[in-house]
Amino acid sequence: MEERIYDCIIIGAGPGGLQAAIYLGRYNRKVLLIDRSGGRTWHARRIENFLTQKAISGKDIIRTGMEQARNFNVAIEKGLVVKVLKQDNFEMKTETGSYYSKFVIVSSGAYDNLPPLENVYRFLGDGFYTCIDCDGYRTTNRKLVILGNSLETVHLAFGMREMFTKDITLILYDYMVPETYMEELRDEGIALVRERPKRMVGEESVEGLELEDGRIIPCEAVMSHFGYKLNDHFLSDLSLKRDSKGFKYITNSEYESSLSGLYIVGPLTRNDQAIIAAGEGAVAAIDINKRLLQL
Repeated sequence: MEERIYDCIIIGAGPGGLQAAIYLGRYNRKVLLIDRSGGRTWHARRIENFLTQKAISGKDIIRTGMEQARNFNVAIEKGLVVKVLKQDNFEMKTETGSYYSKFVIVSSGAYDNLPPLENVYRFLGDGFYTCIDCDGYRTTNRKLVILGNSLETVHLAFGMREMFTKDITLILYDYMVPETYMEELRDEGIALVRERPKRMVGEESVEGLELEDGRIIPCEAVMSHFGYKLNDHFLSDLSLKRDSKGFKYITNSEYESSLSGLYIVGPLTRNDQAIIAAGEGAVAAIDINKRLLQL
């Protein structure tokens, strides 16, 4: 039984999980990385804010990271973790069987809430964006449409105008803007449209949004602001502490959750940035190795 127990199992081959795997592999620890494939990083077409990389796709980050991890004898398996249990050790239940470990790092990421638009996947990450920190810069001096459904979306429009572009059209699905903000939108020259869009228009690049009434709003980029869902269904049997909104998980400075031995990195805890998640994975791996030495 002892031979079947890994020092650490990592769930998810995002930047956080891969960086942790590389560190633990370099400590000559017995590590298994389980990845379902197809996460948000995988779909990122152009990442420009990762140190030393002028531009790199998410696929290239993951492919290179997996190759690095394998070079340090990290076992990698494609699979879907459906449940995590804790007794003496952790048990990871997958669709094909169970794996056991002393420590766990969760790096499973999140799913964007995308609006129901025809052709949205054609332009996802290349004209249609969901993250101001990742892709706001790519809207600089472009004709921009912002989609959303809250006062935070209105605040986003003001921020985008200050940093990136003055040519902004704001489309809010159901939210009614307070009159005080209506005046500010007019003063800032931000157009407000209440009709919902149904289709993205364009062949090689975004050319506009077609509304339900048939009108087309010309644009070169779309910033969507509907939030995201955490990929955390497999943690449902564990009593883990969350923030005041009951959304993200609370961890300590080493990214260990309220359950001893279970670490969480990436958008499930704090920030949703590839380079930050990688740093979190390194911190978690270093702490786990210290704990293994104590054992």
